[in-house]
Amino acid sequence: MEKLTMKLSENREALDALLGVGRNYDIISRDLYIGDWKGRLYVIDGYGDDGVIERVISFLMDRGMALAGKTSSMQEFIDRCVSFGEVDCENDLDQILTGVFLGKTILLLEGFDYCAMLDAKHFPGRDVEEPNDSRVLRGSHDGFTETLVQNTALLRRRIRDPNLTLENRKVGGRSRTDVVLAYLEDRVDRAELEELRRKLQGIDVNSVSMSQESVAEAIVTPQWFNPFPKVRYTERPDAATASIMEGGIVLLVDNSPSVMLLPTSLLQFMEEPNDYYFPPLVGTYLRYLRLVVMLLALFITPVWYLLVKDAARVPEALSFIVPEKPGSVPLLVQLLLLDFLVDLLKLASLNTPDALSNSFSMLGALILGDFAVQARWLVPEVLVYMAFVAIANFAQPSFELGYALKLTRMAFLILVAAFDVWGLAAGIVGFFAMLLTTKPILGRGYLYPLIPFDGKALGRLLLRQPIGKKNT
Repeated sequence: MEKLTMKLSENREALDALLGVGRNYDIISRDLYIGDWKGRLYVIDGYGDDGVIERVISFLMDRGMALAGKTSSMQEFIDRCVSFGEVDCENDLDQILTGVFLGKTILLLEGFDYCAMLDAKHFPGRDVEEPNDSRVLRGSHDGFTETLVQNTALLRRRIRDPNLTLENRKVGGRSRTDVVLAYLEDRVDRAELEELRRKLQGIDVNSVSMSQESVAEAIVTPQWFNPFPKVRYTERPDAATASIMEGGIVLLVDNSPSVMLLPTSLLQFMEEPNDYYFPPLVGTYLRYLRLVVMLLALFITPVWYLLVKDAARVPEALSFIVPEKPGSVPLLVQLLLLDFLVDLLKLASLNTPDALSNSFSMLGALILGDFAVQARWLVPEVLVYMAFVAIANFAQPSFELGYALKLTRMAFLILVAAFDVWGLAAGIVGFFAMLLTTKPILGRGYLYPLIPFDGKALGRLLLRQPIGKKNT
């Protein structure tokens, strides 16, 4: 049985079995009469808005007696009796089941082969608040939540334009998760939009349990050896709005406060909301500072290790960078070990109660660092350089890019240890080759607008543009 029939008993038996009435304690079902019609109600406890449902049913019961014999179809019944705005007429069992699990209230009536689906839901969720990362000194302090309708409302509040399109799709064979594409009809790249639609249509997974990450991994070209992120994420509505206004596509996934900004290129990771809450000159300075810090974090330890491997090659003016005492542990092991310890402290902080996390991190760093130096496991210079690298990673707005740079830096160190100068040269060549072959979900290329070259787009990324002028 794939469709509803005219007999309420058959429809009731089918839905009771599919929804697990009696087996699932949170499936609420109730028989009722609306005039002379016998009916049955289905809703998930905790999803339905009790106040709205009560008012709608009360109104239906009052109106039902007057409509006996005057209504021949469910759609006509809805038009005559249901005052609630969000209501649909459906007879496909798969769609009805999905509607129930989305929080809709289902009303069946005797003699109708369609049901009424009332979207009177109230999802459990948290209030709108500023995300923990990407904080700004000025500007809005709101952020996306796990509720999709609330997130789309935050976009509508900022873009009051009829060209703003919010296109809904469902992905996942079992989870049937809602995914929304947000874009401007008159500015979006139609070819990129169609490509994204095809990729979403081709997703073949049972569940997107990890929300946006599951969707990203399902539509991205597999490159398991490549650590560089193929998509940007944000939890800030203003950043998502800016991307849409520039002709991009924002992909929102239900149950996730992070949205995906498409298309993606490497240089776009250098942008941050704070750039636009300061004057253009200050915003440009912050952008270049971020770029320089990223390059330093990538190359400072491999270049330092290359120099101090052979103290004879260090110029006299730079002799201060050579450790006075080499330490008991080889420098390569020291550098790699500290990289692992920094990540260990991060993981420990994530699993430490908030009241203790800051104290624990500081205590762990001080004890481990001081003890390691005194025991001659580490030299002070290694601690200084790795402390700078750890701080520099927090200057990047993307955690994924930070870990990609970390893995690349560790590969550089191993190559330098094995092949000296030629190892670093080979690592740099391999690094650029990886960037050239990285395939983002959407876009002209990972190094766009450098490759292929686009002067205007490159200028917008390198120089913070005034936002007072109307874009054409």
